[in-house]
Amino acid sequence: MTTDTLSRVFAALADPTRRDMVARLSEGDVTVSRLAEPYRISLQAVYKHLRVLEDAGLVSRPRGPQPRPVRLEVGALDLMDAWIERHRSRVERRYRRLDAVLAEMEGDDSERSERDGHRGRPEAADHPDDP
Repeated sequence: MTTDTLSRVFAALADPTRRDMVARLSEGDVTVSRLAEPYRISLQAVYKHLRVLEDAGLVSRPRGPQPRPVRLEVGALDLMDAWIERHRSRVERRYRRLDAVLAEMEGDDSERSERDGHRGRPEAADHPDDP
């Protein structure tokens, strides 16, 4: 599967009805009529949604006599997962580096305030307004 496929997968899943169909198919294969039951759209509209999902490689319907089950294809989900994980790991590495820098800065601030705190007390005692 190529980047074009990845684009088709994300485009197909941009529609909430198609995302719901994918979620329902993750429970198991169903016929088109059964898949169409909860939607307030025509059977023709359901077929159009399925065509988009098929073109993206998210679902398949085996050839043969009706009724044919609609099946979720794991390959497209694996493609998305790999893309997401690659970018998630980059972001996590960046945040780990940022956390390390912030921790280092926090340590520097603690050391500086300890030094400044010790230095500040004796000077305050020498202030002419203090009793």
